[in-house]
Amino acid sequence: MATAQLNDSLVVITGASSGIGRCAAHEFARHGARLVLAARDAQALAAVVRECEQLGAQALAVPTDVTRNQAMEHLAKQAADFGAGRIDVWVNNAGVGAVGRFEDTPLAAHEQVVQTDLLGYLRGAYVVLPYFKAQKSGVLINTVSLGSWVAQPYAAAYSAAKYGLRGLTEALRGELTPWPNIHVCDLYPAVMDTPGFRDGGNFTGRALTPPPPRYDPRLVAEAMIEVVLKPRASKTVGSTATLLRLAHFLVPGFTQLSGLIVGRALKRGQRARPSIGNLFHPPSGERRIDGGWREPAGDSQMPRLMTATAVVLLLGWGLLHLRNESR
Repeated sequence: MATAQLNDSLVVITGASSGIGRCAAHEFARHGARLVLAARDAQALAAVVRECEQLGAQALAVPTDVTRNQAMEHLAKQAADFGAGRIDVWVNNAGVGAVGRFEDTPLAAHEQVVQTDLLGYLRGAYVVLPYFKAQKSGVLINTVSLGSWVAQPYAAAYSAAKYGLRGLTEALRGELTPWPNIHVCDLYPAVMDTPGFRDGGNFTGRALTPPPPRYDPRLVAEAMIEVVLKPRASKTVGSTATLLRLAHFLVPGFTQLSGLIVGRALKRGQRARPSIGNLFHPPSGERRIDGGWREPAGDSQMPRLMTATAVVLLLGWGLLHLRNESR
């Protein structure tokens, strides 16, 4: 049953075939939006359209590769036609990842991550902002991730893209000052239980498992609705994101500690063949919202997380002390 809070607003979502994008489509459908859904997988998009229609929404699938300029221009035009000339909300959400030592990951894989996770978002902003300015209103949502504050060792291109997104969105906000009803809203999720770790490029030689705690991606979809109804510049999703962001600022040598921890964790994983995953084409596995990693009580892991954070803080201060002593 739709709540009609969005009053038939036209919403575009990239990366809508699985994970956060798919559940965001469901959530916007429940709130009475009309949807234009984009991803590379046409078959999966058709399934999401049917799911949204069952929730009472009008939805259109536009197969789109966000690394292609013409594809993004076509997406914006199709969306405006479907919305009778308007685009009210644009959600930049499509993303890929590649995990592995920097020099072991093919250069083409690094480039594709930046093309998708940074330039794909830039293209989305580029094609939608003229519509927002013409109608003097609109909400641009960027699913930026915790990775834009805390560097991810063994995922250098991903970190570069996410750090770059912070600069992109802050620059856009500065330019959009004369348009007070155009909002750029960044979401910073913690680790979400999506198929991303299964589908991404893996050049580690080991099977990948997302670190706990793993949150329900529906929390991100709910946050999207919140920032559309009450726009704000940024919002974190999942208490881990706040804790790790704090630790990143407070702990000297946090990146070095993170690199040691991640490196050791990767060595413990089961051996696996290198894979390009979904970097250059849609994955072959089932397209769905959940990755199947989550424990039944997601945030019940918080006591352990807070203990781990305290340990990291102590280790960081210890590392700083040892460095000072060596000097």
